Amino acid sequence: MSLSKILKNTFLVIIFGLVVTACTTTTKKTQVDVGKYTKIESEPEVQKIEVQKEVQKIEAQMQGDVYVGTDTVGELSKGVPDRVFFATNESILTTISRDTLRKQAAWLRENSNVNVVVEGHADERGTREYNLALGERRANAAKDYLMTYGVSADRISVISYGKERPVDSGSNPLSWSKNRRSVTVKAN
Repeated sequence: MSLSKILKNTFLVIIFGLVVTACTTTTKKTQVDVGKYTKIESEPEVQKIEVQKEVQKIEAQMQGDVYVGTDTVGELSKGVPDRVFFATNESILTTISRDTLRKQAAWLRENSNVNVVVEGHADERGTREYNLALGERRANAAKDYLMTYGVSADRISVISYGKERPVDSGSNPLSWSKNRRSVTVKAN
């Protein structure tokens, strides 16, 4: 074989390889609406934008590692949230929790015939025994705070469910933060 034929074949193989590579690595283009403009993005950029949006959504529902969203919150009465949330391994009330408990205490003082059960809950991490004890500490923290605002201890009972009754069965920081809670439930 002559040198020119070898070079010609090598050149053709290289060109063919480049064409095949270019065909297999083209990125999918997707339109992304950014305000009033439409922008064309490649697939990895779109995935990055979607991940950033999901992270922002989660961050909007959490303050540190304490849940501040409302999608799992019920009502003890109209306008009175039924639950407060805690940080990991903590039974200390947050500012938001204290505000909620003050609303509960005001409602309970107005409705002196209503008794409540304060349920303590934990996330899925930790042993059953540890989470039962932590749930009890959380429920007692809520009970003590209600008592400081004039609700009689005779009207409040406490129970801990530990990790046995999750409100969100996910296994991620947002789910865990929703499950670290105490819930005030009418007993009668």
